[in-house]
Amino acid sequence: MISRTSAVLAGISAAWLVLAAGPGAAALFGGDDVARKGVAEQQKRVDGLYSRYDEIAGRLSKLEDAIKAQASSASQPVLDLANQLQAMREELRTLHGQIEVVSNNIEANAKRQRDMYVDLDTRLRRFEQNAPAASAPGSTPAPGASAPAAQAAAQASSPASETQAYEAAQNQRRMGNYQGAIVAFQAFVSQYPKSSLAHRAQYWIGDSYYNLRDFKNAIANQQKVVSTYSDSASVPDALLNIASSHIELGDTVAARKDMDTLVSRYPTSEAAEKARRRLASLR
Repeated sequence: MISRTSAVLAGISAAWLVLAAGPGAAALFGGDDVARKGVAEQQKRVDGLYSRYDEIAGRLSKLEDAIKAQASSASQPVLDLANQLQAMREELRTLHGQIEVVSNNIEANAKRQRDMYVDLDTRLRRFEQNAPAASAPGSTPAPGASAPAAQAAAQASSPASETQAYEAAQNQRRMGNYQGAIVAFQAFVSQYPKSSLAHRAQYWIGDSYYNLRDFKNAIANQQKVVSTYSDSASVPDALLNIASSHIELGDTVAARKDMDTLVSRYPTSEAAEKARRRLASLR
């Protein structure tokens, strides 16, 4: 458990260092302070839980030694020690459960961070590819188009406007405003249906519905990812989100089918690895 949590935290820290290395990247992710603060708070909580866990484990060991030393006597002090021992075992089990919950939260935050870095890399490549075209001389508005209309059309189709629209939707999601994120991502998909980020926007619509515990809409929107963007890297995550929604709805049969499909089609994906673990717990 400790090594797993440390590995997750180390990965997050390394990713932040990479992000911080580029001033342009930092500018694009000005809203990431909220996510970074959340990860730091989770790490602090894990450290506190481990400290408490070690303290109780030490006390438990001393009590066990004391009971062994007085095992030949059925006196009241021995019975009191036995009762304390049982109470401490219960507290250790509770702490272990809390550590598991916090560790899972950290893993989920790490995944969100990785998704943001993939988005950032995609946007930077698009900037590099489109910058020469944007600055090319001789480009003129279409014949008959007014200056304001031509300017509006150029803004609507520019990579910068597309990036700003996607980032604005992401900021809503990072702040926990999932309803606002849904509206913003839906507008993005409608305005930029051919964008290289459209499949991620559609995935985040489903994920936002999931966070709102609207599992039926989460399933419907993730199925759009599978059908509309069947060749995208978002499909494994969408299938896993569909399975999670079915579990929340109490339909474990459908959830197993979803995860079997995920493992069969995308066996090397991170989502498939998670599906295998969940399948083991369902059976």
